[in-house]
Amino acid sequence: MPAATPRRIGITCYPTYGGSGVVATELGIELAARGHEVHFITSSQPFRLTGREQNIHFHEVAVFHYPLFEHPPYDLALATRMAEVAEFYSLDLLHVHYAIPHSVSAYLARQMLAARGVHLPFVTTLHGTDITLVGLDPSYLPITKFGIEESDGVTSISAHLRDRTYEAFGIHQHIEVIRNFVNCDVYVRDPEKVAHMRPRYAAENERLLVHLSNFRPVKRVADVVEVFARVAKEIPSRLMLIGDGPDRSIAEHLARKYGVQDRTHFLGKQDNVNELLPLADLMLMPSEMESFGLAALEAMACRVPAIATRVGGVPELIEDGVNGLLFSVGDVESMAAAAIALFQNPSRLGQMAEAARRTAQKHFCASSIVTLYEQFYEKIIAESRH
Repeated sequence: MPAATPRRIGITCYPTYGGSGVVATELGIELAARGHEVHFITSSQPFRLTGREQNIHFHEVAVFHYPLFEHPPYDLALATRMAEVAEFYSLDLLHVHYAIPHSVSAYLARQMLAARGVHLPFVTTLHGTDITLVGLDPSYLPITKFGIEESDGVTSISAHLRDRTYEAFGIHQHIEVIRNFVNCDVYVRDPEKVAHMRPRYAAENERLLVHLSNFRPVKRVADVVEVFARVAKEIPSRLMLIGDGPDRSIAEHLARKYGVQDRTHFLGKQDNVNELLPLADLMLMPSEMESFGLAALEAMACRVPAIATRVGGVPELIEDGVNGLLFSVGDVESMAAAAIALFQNPSRLGQMAEAARRTAQKHFCASSIVTLYEQFYEKIIAESRH
């Protein structure tokens, strides 16, 4: 789909296996496919990029290691690289994901360029823990607030996060809600591929549950294993854990404790999650906090409904009892009972799976959400010139 006005857009994100980096990378890929020229300015190439995409360029931020610096000043190196790339490639706009430190670095880059008569507006997208955790730390709250308020435009991935930002920082600036998205042509259940790949992970008579995250404590991976151990007692089933992080060892310990280690697949970080998710029957997302719930959306697009927690922006994605099920944080007994009940009622599970796919197609497909970003960019570019 060609863009009405092709733009040169710089994108900065954490290039790691986390929601903000995934969204930023997928956004860049979608924008490039629409004819925009996209420049990623990050410490390393985002993991979902192959390096072969058209209209996408990667600019590494090199950090100077000097004995005087106990911690290399990445934010300053980033600001310098942003300014260099913006000036050399005549960028129209910078889009930074995650407020700390990216919005402050973008502000510095904008000021450096303004001193040389170069115009560079920037947009900040708030993703969650940059507001709910890091930004609220007394050491970072004033600078986070400053970075947000100095942004030419601000978006958040859910209404919950927008409201939380207003409340926590006393910000009066307009925050546009542009929710996360999924490419509904890539995240789709292909029966032939499923028939070919699923036997690697589950037998024909077994159900397959999946969890996808960066295995941080907030994701409560231990609860995933707790739920699965209960399900496995009643239903022939297996668990597929996609991702890695600090709580992996806890999950491995619990799998051994409950005797389900031989039914649990620890797959680590994977680039082909769009091929793995459709193999599952049910997603488990028992997080303590989710500003949106991107993993659940990716699963839903593949006709895999989620059992999740009623936190943050998740209810904006999952309608309890329709396209998934919501529970209180830590209620592993109810989550397990719900999973067992769904597996014992294939008709209801099938209806929920179809509703999950419809939700993704109707409200969260890249084709509609990326258009909202393009419109927002045009608005910010026009306003910043007056």
